[in-house]
Amino acid sequence: QVQLEEAGGGLVQVGGSLRLSCAASGRTFSTFAMGWFRRPPGKGSEFVGSIIWMDGSTYYANAVKGRFAISRDKAKNTMYLQMNSLKPEDTAVYYCATQEESTDAFGSWGQGTQVTVSS
Repeated sequence: QVQLEEAGGGLVQVGGSLRLSCAASGRTFSTFAMGWFRRPPGKGSEFVGSIIWMDGSTYYANAVKGRFAISRDKAKNTMYLQMNSLKPEDTAVYYCATQEESTDAFGSWGQGTQVTVSS
């Protein structure tokens, strides 16, 4: 229902910063929340953080608390992930997703953007 496109990934040194964006299009009016997930090499998907679209409340995985921050620009239907103090374990393909009203899971996913943190 919602189309998502991530951008901003790249190669960064340990301790560096990177900002990812996720632009949404389509039926965005029904979005309840948007979230960031990541898949490290050879591992399963893990939750990074999310934001409630209406009020901006954010939630973070313990692994990124204090280092990552999620924000959104409602007018642009865009969510951002500011990543600071990056660690090698942050290396992953980062995906954004949307949770629509009346659903209990994230149902729309972007194609992902690679983040590589060099050690």
